[in-house]
Amino acid sequence: MTHLFQTIDTPDGPFTAVAREDGAVLASGWTASVAEALARVRAASRPGDVREGALAAVDAVRAFYAGDPAPAMDVPVDLHGTDGQLAGWAALRRIPAGDPLSYAEFARELGNPRAVRAAAAVCARNPVALFVPCHRVLRADGSLGGFAWGEDVKQRLLDREAARPARGRGGSEG
Repeated sequence: MTHLFQTIDTPDGPFTAVAREDGAVLASGWTASVAEALARVRAASRPGDVREGALAAVDAVRAFYAGDPAPAMDVPVDLHGTDGQLAGWAALRRIPAGDPLSYAEFARELGNPRAVRAAAAVCARNPVALFVPCHRVLRADGSLGGFAWGEDVKQRLLDREAARPARGRGGSEG
C-alpha cells in the first residue's frame, strides 16, 4: 500500500504527516524528516513506499494554528500498538482542548489509577502527534513532563489551546 507524506511550515517549525491514501494518519510530528516521523511507528507497521502528496490532515493542522483545534480530532488515524496503547490513544483523543489532565488523572481515565507510569508510556509512544493529543497530559504539579517534539512545542500547543474556552469532559460547558 502506498503512503503519502506532506510537510508544512507552522509557527512551531515544520510539521510532517504520513498517511495512507485514504487519509488515515500513520505518523506525524514537528519535523521535516519523514524518517524521523516514521521512527515512532512500530517497525513492522512502517510503510516501504512513501511518496510526497497532498494530505487532507494538514488542513486540520492549519485549522489548529488558526485557533480551532477541533478538526484534528476528526482526522482518521492508523494506529498500531498493544491493546492498552490503542485504548490509551483513543482516550487521549477525548481530552478536550484547553482542559489538560495530569498523568494520574489520565491513568484513572484508563481504568487503573495506580498505572501512572503506564499512562505516561502511552503518551511517550504516540506516533501521531497533534491528532492524538498527548501534549494534553501533564505532571501532577502542572509541569510539562516531556514531549517527543520538545517541551517548548508542548508549551506553545497548550498555550494556544488555553486561549480558547475549555469544555468539560462530560460534554458540558464549563
